Amino acid sequence: MNALRTWYAGLQEREQRVVAFGSVLLALIILIGGILMPLQSVLSSTVKGIETRREDLAWMRANAPEVRTLGGQLPADTGEAPVVLVDRVGREAGLAGALRGTQPSTAGGVRVQLEAAPFDTLVTWLDTLDRSYGLAIESITVDRTPTPGMVNASISFSAPRR
Repeated sequence: MNALRTWYAGLQEREQRVVAFGSVLLALIILIGGILMPLQSVLSSTVKGIETRREDLAWMRANAPEVRTLGGQLPADTGEAPVVLVDRVGREAGLAGALRGTQPSTAGGVRVQLEAAPFDTLVTWLDTLDRSYGLAIESITVDRTPTPGMVNASISFSAPRR
């Protein structure tokens, strides 16, 4: 530090003012760019996060009655194998004549083949399997047939979610 003071004392008065001004300017740049701006950025993102959480909480409070009402609508566990369940619900939906094959797939899923199935009935059946029994579609291929409103379909369901 003494070497710095000696160097500074050896400068002309004009040079000392330039060095002093430059030092003050450098200190301000470091303070603003290295401390205040990052601090402001962190503070701003924290405030936005708090606002988002408050909005989420308000939404949850407003929708809590509906969530409580729908909470009892978990997929039913019938105890049936997914293959049997898909076949039974398909027959109940009116797709008995269209079911050409129902077989288990890997990881507890089911593959189904339908021929000349009424499209509207097929969509209702898929919705019932998803909402009531927790069977979600992994993949589906639907082809139209010459008869309007009728389709051929190949569907793979995932294992029931509980």
